[in-house]
Amino acid sequence: MLLKRITFIVNPNSANGATGKQWPKMHLKAKDRLGSFEVLITTGPGDATRLTRQAVLSGADIVVCVGGDGTLNEVVNGLMNEKGSLESEVLLGYIPRGTGCDLAKSLPVPLNLERALDNILSCRNRQIDLGKLTYRDHRGLESYRYFHNVLSLGLGGEVDVRVNRTSKVFGGFLSFMWATLISILRFDKKRVHLRVDDFFDEEVTIWNVAVANGQYHGGGMWVAPGAAINDGLFQVTIIGDLSMPGVFWNLPRLYNGKIYEHQKIRKLIGRRVVASSAQVVLLDMDGEQPGRLPVVIEMVPSALSIICD
Repeated sequence: MLLKRITFIVNPNSANGATGKQWPKMHLKAKDRLGSFEVLITTGPGDATRLTRQAVLSGADIVVCVGGDGTLNEVVNGLMNEKGSLESEVLLGYIPRGTGCDLAKSLPVPLNLERALDNILSCRNRQIDLGKLTYRDHRGLESYRYFHNVLSLGLGGEVDVRVNRTSKVFGGFLSFMWATLISILRFDKKRVHLRVDDFFDEEVTIWNVAVANGQYHGGGMWVAPGAAINDGLFQVTIIGDLSMPGVFWNLPRLYNGKIYEHQKIRKLIGRRVVASSAQVVLLDMDGEQPGRLPVVIEMVPSALSIICD
C-alpha cells in the first residue's frame, strides 16, 4: 500500500478542554500506529477550516478531525468550496471528541481510539452526502456553508446559543437538555414559509424544522429516525404548532424514536428546502449557530469519503 500523507486537525478545547489534556497520550498512540504525520492545533473559531485547506493544498491524502461536531463541520468546510469538493481524493478521518458527537450515532465511526487508528491505516471508507446552505450570517450578509449532519431552524438555533455559552462540564446530553428546557420556556413559536422540492409549499407555525442528513442532533435527540447519510435525500422533520405543555409532554419522543407518532409532527423527504420568515429565526448547523433565515438548503450527494468501520 502506498504511504499516505496524514494531517491531524486537533481542537484542544473540545470536550470542555479534555481533548487538550489527553492529546499528548493520544498523539503517542497515533504515532506508534501510523508513523509520522502532521499535527495542526486550532486556537479559535474558523481555524479548523483554514488549517484543513492548508493541509489539502500542501498535499495531504488524509485529514483527521479530532474534536466535536462543530470542529468536524469546520473541517468539512475546509474540504469543500462553493462549487463542491476542493480535492476529491482526500479522505476524511474523524476521532469524536466533543459535546454532542452526533454523527457517530448515524455512521459507524468508532469511539475507540485504537480502532479508529486501524481504520485510518487501512483507509476503510464510505461516501457520505452533505447539505449546502445559503443563508444570512450575523451581519445580515448572504453566505454559504456545508453541513454533514443536521440543519435546523427555530428552537434549535436558540439552544445552540445557550449550549455554546456554557462550560459543557456535564457532558453533551445534560448540556443540551438544560439548554433545550430553558429555550422552550423562553421561545416564541415562529411563522415560516417552507418549501420542499416541488410538492410542499406552505406557511407553517413551528417550534423547529430539522433538515436531516443524519438521524441525531442535540446530544442524542433522535430527530430523524430512518434518515440515511448516503441516500441523496434529506429527511425533514417539522415540529408544528404544539402548546408549550405539549412540547414538554412529548419531549421523550425526541429520544425514543417515536417522534412521528404525534399528529403535529410531520416527516417530508426531499433534496431542496427553502425557508423564509418575517421574524428572526435562528439556524442550527451541526451544533453551531451560523446565522438566520432566509435559507436555501441543497443536497450534495456523495460529496465526501469518510473513514469508518
